[in-house]
Amino acid sequence: MANDSNDFMRSMGIATSGLRAQAGRMRVISENIANADSTAPTSGGDPYRRKVPTFTAQLDRALDAQVVTLGRVARDPSAFRTKYEPNNPAADAAGNVKYPNVNSLVEMTDMRDAQRSYEANLNIIGATRRMIQRTLDILKS
Repeated sequence: MANDSNDFMRSMGIATSGLRAQAGRMRVISENIANADSTAPTSGGDPYRRKVPTFTAQLDRALDAQVVTLGRVARDPSAFRTKYEPNNPAADAAGNVKYPNVNSLVEMTDMRDAQRSYEANLNIIGATRRMIQRTLDILKS
């Protein structure tokens, strides 16, 4: 029984790490979406640059298992979008305004993927809790 409880705790710990990582991913994606149409604060300056979350695997010594964590948040080096808007205060000398390198469709797709991964980890936690409860019910009878 002691080994089973360790397996239950390991399962919950791994799923919880997945929840945290996906929640962090969703925060980064939300920031990208919120800044998708922002412009530079100064004329001819660079606007918000899209952020890309990464994940890392780490050994959790207490669980004796590999868990996932939100890693470094990198900046997307792709080109900014430009539009000719000579009356915009953020326009450069040629009248072009730089907009973030954020594609809202890509961000929404990434957000949906993150939500599905988050829900999958929640389902693992729920299933593990039900198994623990069934085990306790069997032991009580």
